[in-house]
Amino acid sequence: MVELKTAAEIDAMRPAGKFIAQVLTSLRDVARVGMTLKELDAHAHRMIDDAGAHSVYLGYHPSFGAMPYPGVLCTSVNDAALHGLPSDQVLADGDVLSIDFAAQVNGWVADSALTFQLGTPDPKAQRLIEVTERALAAGIAAARPGNRMGDISAAIGAVGRAAGYGINADFGGHGVGRTMHEDPHVPNLGRPGTGLPLRAGLVIAIEPWFMAGGDGYEIDPDGWTIRTADGSLAAHAEHTIAITKSGPVVLTAR
Repeated sequence: MVELKTAAEIDAMRPAGKFIAQVLTSLRDVARVGMTLKELDAHAHRMIDDAGAHSVYLGYHPSFGAMPYPGVLCTSVNDAALHGLPSDQVLADGDVLSIDFAAQVNGWVADSALTFQLGTPDPKAQRLIEVTERALAAGIAAARPGNRMGDISAAIGAVGRAAGYGINADFGGHGVGRTMHEDPHVPNLGRPGTGLPLRAGLVIAIEPWFMAGGDGYEIDPDGWTIRTADGSLAAHAEHTIAITKSGPVVLTAR
């Protein structure tokens, strides 16, 4: 069931959004070649503890997971698109790293993700990251009362397809509130003018993820990590936004 938030509830979600933005900014600042994914996870865990926040990833065990989630971050490298587990993998020069982070502050959740490259930049990787961020901006711009969910999805998909990237709608955005995953689903492909009418009070995470190759993906034996089927690079960008009468408000703005 889709639940609309009051203006007071949206204001109450702002500290969670601000905290998520602070953690992701800090992670981008400290990430470096030679660091392990577990070290990044430990950095985020310390920030959660210091803020008195609560991880909504650690121990999370949906039906598709082969085990409860073992970290507070999703850290996906190169061909890993989503849900990459924190591990002893050492980051190398040129790696494309996506970090997805959600947490609960004062009973409210916010969720956001960013992708960046470590060390020597590669033009193809940089283009993939830039287009993914541009698709996120297009989706956010379409999140207005009077539009429909298909307008958000179509805006995201149009940017990705114009760039020639693979897109899969099986995993996408979602409602956010007291829990991390609420209704509705926010696909990354769709038709304008279709789907759920957008109303003030709807709070959603919009999260395009594009693949430099085709549309196919595979899931690792861990039941979590989603990889491009052809081994191509992937990028992921996400913000939690509130739809208001005057338009979208990005709660996780960095």
